Amino acid sequence: MSGPYRDTSGPTSVAAVQQAIEDLGMAQRGVQVEVLSGDHQNRPDAALALARRWIDTQGVDMICEVNNSAIALALANLVREKDKIQLASGAASSALTGPQCSTHTVQWTYDTWMFANVVGGATVRSGGDSWFFITADYAFGHQLERDTSQFVTRSGGRVMGSARYPFPGTTDFSSFLLQAQASRAKVVGLAMAAADMQNCVKQAHEFGLTRRGQQLAGMIMFVQDIRSIGLEAAQGMVMSEVFYHDLNDRTRGLASRILRRTPENMPNQEHAGTYSCAIHYLKGVMEVGVPRAKASGIEVLNVMKRMPTEDDAFGPGRIREDGRKIHPAYLFEVKSPRESRGMWDFYKLRATVPAEDAFRPLNEGGCPLIRN
Repeated sequence: MSGPYRDTSGPTSVAAVQQAIEDLGMAQRGVQVEVLSGDHQNRPDAALALARRWIDTQGVDMICEVNNSAIALALANLVREKDKIQLASGAASSALTGPQCSTHTVQWTYDTWMFANVVGGATVRSGGDSWFFITADYAFGHQLERDTSQFVTRSGGRVMGSARYPFPGTTDFSSFLLQAQASRAKVVGLAMAAADMQNCVKQAHEFGLTRRGQQLAGMIMFVQDIRSIGLEAAQGMVMSEVFYHDLNDRTRGLASRILRRTPENMPNQEHAGTYSCAIHYLKGVMEVGVPRAKASGIEVLNVMKRMPTEDDAFGPGRIREDGRKIHPAYLFEVKSPRESRGMWDFYKLRATVPAEDAFRPLNEGGCPLIRN
């Protein structure tokens, strides 16, 4: 609700959950749904204290969004202990469905493996075969760098090095950009997100990295990033997203409904994921009934895994045994200023990756819930 991830999650994610409740007509069905929100300040200890209070004293049954991988990994243990549910619609570390998968957590929207798969492989195949990473120094950044490095080397490329910056709190990326420049790598992979991404790309533009022949790869980006950076600096960048507000009629309709609640902030893929997980959770609650849903989180989650997913954010999908929710992913290129038709018109679609190909194969993640 504050800090570098506020606009990419924060109040608009709360609005997305409220929209899900309205779209399902929960009040008309006689089901009262209360939405609580809190600011974890990107601190796992603060998040755990907040979540424990919600569960122990305020009757919270499901926690979603989270938006910080270190916090999501910590919360996975708490919700399992309390038989509640975590739908991690904002956290990206693929460890959530790998070695640290959990019976009570679903990773909903995207993950580092998917971003690396769609962006890393495509960039190497198009000639960007040497990489240097600038990485947020916590679980999300580390995992994104590891996953992308694997795709780079598998595709025949080389990783020339990396620089890790303190998270949160870094605003000056000049020393890290100088290291990237000195590496002479063809591609500078930015293993970061939100305000950090915006600041780094702006400063890279000022440094003239792209004019000197280096390409920036935004491993996880949002429309808010492009709006802040500006098309002049961001044009030509390639990134992967699982939702874009102008993708089709259903996404346009959903975005317009949420936008009425937060008119200054266009819904992005993280907000869409939070809407989607809330929709499916509430369908699961209605399937088992409110008393049973409050008594047993795992019973609701087992029903959710059996039911196919379907919503205006992602269309059809499903939840796998390892807790990975799957749907298509898209490769986008940022438009030039002359190609854009106005505010928030940023992307052109370059490729669609089917759901079964977008995410890590079930037998490769090392999830202990999977029997080989």
